[in-house]
Amino acid sequence: MLRVFLNMPLFVILIAIVGLAMYVPAFHALSLRQHFVARPFFYSGTLLLFLSVMLALATAANKRRARERSTLLTMLAAFTALPLVLAIPFHEALPDTSLFNAWWEMVSCFTTTGGSLYAPSRLPPSLHLWRALVGWMGGYFMLVMAIAVLAPLRLGGFEIFFSGGPSGAVTDAGPRSIASRSRMAEYALQLLPTYAGLTVALWVALRIAGEGNLIALSTAMSTLSTSGILPVGSLPEGQGGIAGEMLVFLFLIPALSRRFWPGAGEMRATQRMRDDPEILLAAFLVITVVVILFLRHWIAALEVETRSDLMAAVRTQWGSLFTALSFLTTTGFESTGWEDARSWAGLGAPGLILSGLAIVGGGIATTAGGVRLLRVYALIRHGERELDTLVYPSSIGGGGASARKLRRSGAFIAWIFFMLFAMSISSVMIAISLAGLDFEPATIFTVAALSNTGPLAAVAGDFPLAWGDLGSMAKTILAAAMVLGRLETLAIIALFNPELWRK
Repeated sequence: MLRVFLNMPLFVILIAIVGLAMYVPAFHALSLRQHFVARPFFYSGTLLLFLSVMLALATAANKRRARERSTLLTMLAAFTALPLVLAIPFHEALPDTSLFNAWWEMVSCFTTTGGSLYAPSRLPPSLHLWRALVGWMGGYFMLVMAIAVLAPLRLGGFEIFFSGGPSGAVTDAGPRSIASRSRMAEYALQLLPTYAGLTVALWVALRIAGEGNLIALSTAMSTLSTSGILPVGSLPEGQGGIAGEMLVFLFLIPALSRRFWPGAGEMRATQRMRDDPEILLAAFLVITVVVILFLRHWIAALEVETRSDLMAAVRTQWGSLFTALSFLTTTGFESTGWEDARSWAGLGAPGLILSGLAIVGGGIATTAGGVRLLRVYALIRHGERELDTLVYPSSIGGGGASARKLRRSGAFIAWIFFMLFAMSISSVMIAISLAGLDFEPATIFTVAALSNTGPLAAVAGDFPLAWGDLGSMAKTILAAAMVLGRLETLAIIALFNPELWRK
């Protein structure tokens, strides 16, 4: 049975999985006696399962080997066409919205961006559960495809380990590195127990901390997928308090490095965790933000008389620490102490700090978005070496062959990606500015979409920005930016490589 399932085209497999997933909100709504919500999900799930069987039978007689180009195209379709399938029951259960808005909402969820067009009070509980579940599945999908597909193709951050960059062809790899269905199935089965187990563990822990059942489950799924999707406006509106935030903080750490997930193997930057560049850089960035916000209070106190308060200082430090890690992993949760941290530091709009953290992003081959920590680390090491060369022109850089490659060819590829990311920001900003947005909102929405950090729009500016206030043209552009940020520019460019299209 499993072999028959694996022989199905990848997109058909995704349709079948989505069909099964629709029974979760269907039975949840049935338990709440909200039949107007349960029926669309139950009927849509049943129809999709029937459709997947028909498509499997139709394609069984024309079996084709999974090629790199077909897998990349399927990934692109998964983030553009599959959300239309996900949006059908959402649209039927919420009849006062358009199918376009429902599709946009599912694109935002599946790309783990987490931006929403709807106020939390407008959606029934089962639709909140569906949004969180779609984001959870989108994070799991990226975990599997990153290590099973993007790694052999030297994309998604793995290109800096190998000289020559993303060629679109498998190099320095054996038969197991081919992006085949068996490889995807192997990593899917390897990752699922850990991914689901951590989600359940956080869910139970949040329930023990006093959080409500739906909020605890949504928070757990949103934390592991870094989607930031909640059935309430923000994390402080829940009942978990500081204890709940500490649990979320702990479970955000796997978004900083691939080494925390099964199947990392040869893709680890270092053998020892204490030397991991992604973890070290993430710790440096988070601690730097905390220290800067803390010292800014005392700098301001030189001019304005302030009252010392130990507990207020502790709350502000925790608020800064949690929020910095949350936005660095592109999750976008705010701490209950974040407002205190802003008041303590005298910071009006934290847009520059939070946007910078979101752009840097988390680890490669994790559920986080952004430029990724390892690319930034390669650029830092290259800059450090260039400064050493200016002082000591005849010096030889140490660190071994791996460190030298990271500083040279790795930094070169990282710089190319950084420039492509910057060009993407400018292009999307220009496009949505033409759609009628001013400069500041255009900048915030662009960074939020390309870094897959939807909650950034509500906290980065002087006043909260709402995704629902955008026009249809701006929504379309930002949906494309979300897909581009999730797949990354190099993966899109790789589709135009002639080597991928040769038979």
